[in-house]
Amino acid sequence: SKLEKGFLKGVKIFAKVLKQEALYLFSEHNSTLRMKSVHCILFSFLISLATIAQPQPTSPEKLEESIRLKQEMDSTSMFRNLPVQSIGPTIMSGRVVSLAINPEQPTEFYVAYASGGVWHTANNGMSFEPIMDNSPTQNIGAITVNWKTRKIWLGTGENNSSRSSYAGLGIFSSDDNGKSWKHHGLSDAHHIGKIVVNPETNDIIIGVIGHLYSPNDTRGIYKSSDDGKTWKKVLFVDTQTGIIDLKPVPNNPKIIYATAWHRERKAWNFVGNGIQSALYKSEDGGTSWKKLEAKGLPNDEGMGRMGIAPFDTNTLYLVLDNQNLREKEKEKFGKLQKDDFRKMSKEQFLKLEDKKIDAFLTDNSFPKKYKTKTIKEKVRKGEVQPIDLVTYLEDANSLLLDAPVIGAEVYRSDDGGQTWTKTHSDYLDEVYRSYGYYFGMIEVDPTNKERLYIAGVPIITSPDGGATWQSINADNVHSDHHVIWVNPKNSDHLINGNDGGVNISYDGGKHWTAANQPAVGQFYAIQVDHEKPYHVYGGLQDNGVWKGSHTAEENPGWQIKGEYPWKRIIGGDGMQVEVDNRNSNIVYTGFQYGNYYRVDTKSGKQKAIQPKHELGERPYRYNWQTPILLSFHNQDIVYLGGNKLFRSMNQGDDWTPISKDLTNGGQKGNVAYGTLTTISESPSEFGLLYTGSDDGLIYLSKNSGADWSLISGSLPEKLWVSRVVASAHKKERVYATLNGYRWDDFTPYVYVSEDYGKTWKNIGQNLPHFAINVIREDPENEDILYIGSDNGTYISMDRGDSWNTLSTNMPPVAVHDLRVQNEAKDLVIGTHGRSIYRTSIKPIQSLNDSILKQPLHIFAPDTLKWSKNWGNSWDKWNTPDEPEMILHYYLPSTQNTILEIQTREGKVLQAKNIKGFKGINQFTYDVSVHTEGKKILQKEDKELEFEEKTTKKDYLPTGKYKVVLYPSSKKQKSEAEFEIR
Repeated sequence: SKLEKGFLKGVKIFAKVLKQEALYLFSEHNSTLRMKSVHCILFSFLISLATIAQPQPTSPEKLEESIRLKQEMDSTSMFRNLPVQSIGPTIMSGRVVSLAINPEQPTEFYVAYASGGVWHTANNGMSFEPIMDNSPTQNIGAITVNWKTRKIWLGTGENNSSRSSYAGLGIFSSDDNGKSWKHHGLSDAHHIGKIVVNPETNDIIIGVIGHLYSPNDTRGIYKSSDDGKTWKKVLFVDTQTGIIDLKPVPNNPKIIYATAWHRERKAWNFVGNGIQSALYKSEDGGTSWKKLEAKGLPNDEGMGRMGIAPFDTNTLYLVLDNQNLREKEKEKFGKLQKDDFRKMSKEQFLKLEDKKIDAFLTDNSFPKKYKTKTIKEKVRKGEVQPIDLVTYLEDANSLLLDAPVIGAEVYRSDDGGQTWTKTHSDYLDEVYRSYGYYFGMIEVDPTNKERLYIAGVPIITSPDGGATWQSINADNVHSDHHVIWVNPKNSDHLINGNDGGVNISYDGGKHWTAANQPAVGQFYAIQVDHEKPYHVYGGLQDNGVWKGSHTAEENPGWQIKGEYPWKRIIGGDGMQVEVDNRNSNIVYTGFQYGNYYRVDTKSGKQKAIQPKHELGERPYRYNWQTPILLSFHNQDIVYLGGNKLFRSMNQGDDWTPISKDLTNGGQKGNVAYGTLTTISESPSEFGLLYTGSDDGLIYLSKNSGADWSLISGSLPEKLWVSRVVASAHKKERVYATLNGYRWDDFTPYVYVSEDYGKTWKNIGQNLPHFAINVIREDPENEDILYIGSDNGTYISMDRGDSWNTLSTNMPPVAVHDLRVQNEAKDLVIGTHGRSIYRTSIKPIQSLNDSILKQPLHIFAPDTLKWSKNWGNSWDKWNTPDEPEMILHYYLPSTQNTILEIQTREGKVLQAKNIKGFKGINQFTYDVSVHTEGKKILQKEDKELEFEEKTTKKDYLPTGKYKVVLYPSSKKQKSEAEFEIR
């Protein structure tokens, strides 16, 4: 159907051009001119065919259909009663995009996380409750509350434009503090900038940013005067320009200002500025809008993201990301700069002082082997040129970060936005550089129009209308700030949202407290080791790489004990993790763009292991999340993917490229592209290797990299290969998932091949349209597959022919990684917005045709360790220690059941009536016995005594028992033995 739609689009373009050219074409007698017209038509048709070839955005109808399908799957899934447990971590929190604070009682507020939903606190952040877990998305752009009615309005789809800014599903509202949510349309908006509710008229005005990776018409400003039932588009700029900020004048809601933002993001390039970025103003409550001439602003192609802060009808401030280049700066402190070498001659280079070149090499982290003496000798012999020092450093990332743009600027208007004056004379360095697209917030103190705040990498404030600035960051305040609220009744009271959660200050930013209890970590990748208890590792967005026991408790008690159970291994944007299974202290991990290290977590020693190119060569291309893999067959062997595949035989000390470029060669832009994204090695055969790239290529080598074959020719093109996985069960089998997120294509591309990739079978056709990030096969049962998507986790029991959701206790959040810890029988789920979850897969692995045909089946529980403390607490003020035994059972249909605990001889010690549902169920047994059961045990063992317990319960003593499950009719039964030791 996609090809058909694309073809029809091409035919329409063809017909349009033909109509325009027809009269000219058939009235002309000059054959040369006639041929030019034909060429024009054919060229237009070829352009339309090129449009067909690239992935197309998912339609809003398909998105809404997918939501309905997932809700249906949730209600019928055979795993809908299999609980999933959050295991944290929490302390590093996650990215905040919006706040809504009760102005009359500011200890109550709502926090909207980019991909972690909305959380509510009524005690100043001492505790939070999630209020969106029953909604279809956790991806938020804006929240506002009408505090008179307590109605919550929510714009879904993050308002930032980062690599993992997820689209939403339009506008939602709640009248009952999130117990239920009503959808108000605008599904094709994808990303919402701001929401304004007029407290007098209840009109709602929405600023829509629109699609992140594709042009679309659902951008601009929308207004509703009927409580969101219908929307009127009241401002539209173009298909690449949306509204990022929208603010009314305090105490005059008829006057509203809006900032339009032109942005074009591709997988290989990001343009966050353009002439269409501009200021708009409404004086009638958002019904009509006019573009402000805005004299004094750049008003050119350099206009980037803007934030607006009105103080009153006359005075307002603007923070502008000015992407125009700075005037060439002089040498800083006499040091050489990269650009100095671009046009430098051989003779000029050889005359430079050695110490200046030494300083340049050190400042730019050249490998130690490149000494000034060595480089000068190579230049003298003509082996390298001075410009090679520039080329060595310049990849797509450096071109973005090193661009000498003006960056953040603050302007003031005192005539309602007609004319503007820059408030400061110097550059606001390090507030943000070339990545101003990630920021754009300014606030003015409601009681003092000279007091300003800007959110960037640091948060800075000005006491004098923007003339001078100072940082109010602190050691316990994360960088990268997105929102700040100033209490209108107490200017010293600030609430700030950043990439590390929420911070609160009561002295104007001199000191801050952190309110980071919610588990809203944005994990890119996770890993597990084989310790007992096993540890979980994970790399997070802007929050480093962490390690913690899967049994670590998330509660405030760690603050009293003085030690948080999760430990940070490394900083930056945390990426993939590999753990040596011979010594779990040896960990391979790092941060963005392939900056990986071998870390000894016991000693704290780190060694950089990234493969480096040679002077005179272009840099290797490394993905934001560079793939790394330890060989199953020898844990000294490490694989790492750039644009080539590298192998180290000695734990990363030395590297050899074992492939050609396994991508399409990259593409011009300011984002690394043409990179490997996934590596897999067959567990059953050394040297059987697969790679996948961000530009849609999958390669196979059967001989340790000596030869490579492209095996993705029959798969959809240009899509990000999110995983390629060599099967552990069959040497010829391989799985692949493709991801169209960077085209706004959310189709679930999931494939399996039984012949090394010669032919592929689509096994994702029955899934909702949410992009796929990861696939794992079960290590024990080859029929079981696990998938992580941008909206939840799915399990197949028949190798992809059908799918079930895994959603109990887990909201619809993006899942970036999955791991199976087979000794513990756990599936560990790494989410990008709600930290890490785990669930027992022991009953899932046990399911087979025999069990599925039975009228009911109970699985043997794990052995339980007896404790004399069961039922007691060390004093009457503390919670008693209550035992738990997890019982799993399978039912082919929903029915009432009876569960009995019996002696091995069949005498009943405890009985429970339980309603069971179709599929796998879980029941937590408290190991208690009823009065008759107690008598039975004492009759069998006359020396057995039951001590009085705080809980007033009697518990099973050590021994062997049976658990028996009956239907309510008791016509069949299923039983299993267990032991308490």
